[in-house]
Amino acid sequence: MATVKEVLVPDIGDFKDIPVIEVLVKKGQTVKKNASLITLESDKSSVEVPSTHEGKINEVKVSA
Repeated sequence: MATVKEVLVPDIGDFKDIPVIEVLVKKGQTVKKNASLITLESDKSSVEVPSTHEGKINEVKVSA
């Protein structure tokens, strides 16, 4: 049985609500470690959040 891993947003500073501007993956998609999953936008920059593991996307809990 496959192990489920949840990818959390990394700490990108003193921000509470960072908008997700792009979701780069879909449910069922296979990704490699370090592949970009979502893009966040702060006042100063856009940040792509990478996958911490290789595997299949079972659920996407955010939307743009």
